[in-house]
Amino acid sequence: MDSIIDFLNTIFWGYVLIYGLLAVGVYFTIRLKFLQIVHFPEMIRSVLGSSETDHAGITPFQALCTSLASRVGTGNIAGVAVALYLGGPGAIFWMWVVASLGMATAFAESTLAQLYKIKDADGHYRGGPAFYMAKGLKAPWAGSIFSVCLILSFGLIFNAVQANSIADAMEGAFGAPKLATGLVIAVLTGAIIFGGIAAIARVAEIVVPFMAAGYLGMALFAVAMNVSEVPAMFSLIIASAFGFAPAAGGVAGSVAAAMLNGVKRGLFSNEAGMGSAPNIAAVATPDPHHPVSQGFVQALGVFIDTILICTATAFLILLSGLLEPGSGLTGTQLTQAAMTHHIGWAGSYFVAVAIFFFAFTSIIGNYSYAEGALVYLGIGSHAGLAVLRLAVMVMVVWGAHESVATVFNAADASMGLMATVNLIAIVLLSGLVSRLTRDYLEQRRAGKKPRFTAASMPELTGQIDADIWNRP
Repeated sequence: MDSIIDFLNTIFWGYVLIYGLLAVGVYFTIRLKFLQIVHFPEMIRSVLGSSETDHAGITPFQALCTSLASRVGTGNIAGVAVALYLGGPGAIFWMWVVASLGMATAFAESTLAQLYKIKDADGHYRGGPAFYMAKGLKAPWAGSIFSVCLILSFGLIFNAVQANSIADAMEGAFGAPKLATGLVIAVLTGAIIFGGIAAIARVAEIVVPFMAAGYLGMALFAVAMNVSEVPAMFSLIIASAFGFAPAAGGVAGSVAAAMLNGVKRGLFSNEAGMGSAPNIAAVATPDPHHPVSQGFVQALGVFIDTILICTATAFLILLSGLLEPGSGLTGTQLTQAAMTHHIGWAGSYFVAVAIFFFAFTSIIGNYSYAEGALVYLGIGSHAGLAVLRLAVMVMVVWGAHESVATVFNAADASMGLMATVNLIAIVLLSGLVSRLTRDYLEQRRAGKKPRFTAASMPELTGQIDADIWNRP
């Protein structure tokens, strides 16, 4: 099994997804006329909407925070450090490039998720890639494959990995036993996820801004304290990205190493094109009442994850002067050492607490995605959801206490298949994304508040829920 899993990961992550995600990002960026740059203010406007007239969904801001809860995890702390260690300072430049392209991909998949959403038996919105595969492409089998992969990877295994990161951080900083940490995390997780998507969204809209602002604030402090070094740091990033910097240990001057590690880490972190964030995008009540509105919201999520939070970690490390390829200091330890350099002995504790918040919110965010997949598979009854929630709690305890390397590789393969299916689906439906975007922007240019109605696209009759899209 290990050999098969390793082979699949080599195919998915060495070839299909690295190039596929980049290609799809370029494709949507061009087809949507650089929408993520030209219409960036629209992202802010879409996030500030409300759901006062429709309580079947969560607010746009809650949807953004819940998707960020999943996107922003230990990869933003440890993963960025690894990318810089292996690829040199230029790796962060390529992360910026990937995020800029990924914003267009995230826009497309979340717009489609909004369009094809449904109401479940309890009157709550549900949706995601599985739904637009089944309804838009008439391929329910693809939706089933996607849903199973999503539940296995995001719903269960990745949550074990996040719990493992928390347990390692708590043991290293405070000497807390891993099993005890796992039990505490499981209890906290259960208290939230048994309240359903609404409870997760309420927690996310409070915790996520708090943790992001705290982390970004610390990075700004480091920049302010070393402001004279900032121009040289930017010069080093650009020079390293294009191979002009002098090689350090044979790594920092390698443009291939900078590009490969920056691209990989950027793709893993922002999740654009993976098909994960659209599951919560579909749950939102968009304001304006148009599928494109939630596309803008989730594009902003990619920006915050990579351009802001990953960059914060990179700046903390680069301004500390501790990045030495070949030194062996990498991952969480490198970020902790950098933070200690900036704020003293409290640095390692600050990073441990940051890991707790980043990883814990990832657990509840990842779970929220799995709920929609369970509904699609037809087993999203109260009993089915209870089983999934208990399974998540068990995986959290197990992951905190045990090594999860082999299982993590299996989750990578599962996510690779899931992302591949999703990329094919959104490219096949790209014409619809383009039409919806054009409709939204034409209404905005005409001075109207954009609004989508099912009657405006009669060819979608039977594919989308007319009651949702024709409501007053």
